[in-house]
Amino acid sequence: MLEIMKQPWPWYLAGPLIGLTVPALLILGNKSFGISSSLRHVCAICLPSKIPFFQYEWKREVWNLFFTSGIFLGGMIAAYHLSDHARVKIHQDLVNELSVYGVTDFSSTVPKDLVSWGKLMTLPGMIMMIGGGFLVGFGARYAGGCTSGHAIMGLSTLQWPSLVATICFMIGGFAMANWILPAILTL
Repeated sequence: MLEIMKQPWPWYLAGPLIGLTVPALLILGNKSFGISSSLRHVCAICLPSKIPFFQYEWKREVWNLFFTSGIFLGGMIAAYHLSDHARVKIHQDLVNELSVYGVTDFSSTVPKDLVSWGKLMTLPGMIMMIGGGFLVGFGARYAGGCTSGHAIMGLSTLQWPSLVATICFMIGGFAMANWILPAILTL
């Protein structure tokens, strides 16, 4: 059983299992799936203020903090105890393209040439981490939820705004990967 857990699961098994989270939450507790809302709950708990966005009954939503913590802990357990720690297989075309931008170290899941403390303290690193973090936070607030909430929960409950948001997320991801990231890496 442990060997099965250590192997990547095929999309046709993992996808439906993730998808079944939505009806399970709805049927068992009348709860909506979403991750970005947990940050709002933490802020409402830790920063009691007069900001209307944080003035709500957060104690009714504490289940979301346990759910999010479980996702984080499950990811940590999987990464450290169920992973074979083999070198990530990367297509040669991508290796060739990234080498143009000086990204050559693929010894971990995320290239160290992109994400390391040394790279964080450079202009491109600051743009990606601070600018990217701001845009993700702003986008999640502006869109009324994060990518997982809209793409998994919103689409499964046939919400039109979630379809629009998911299409925009996909267009933004395409633009980032093909145009914006190469421009940042050449700074």
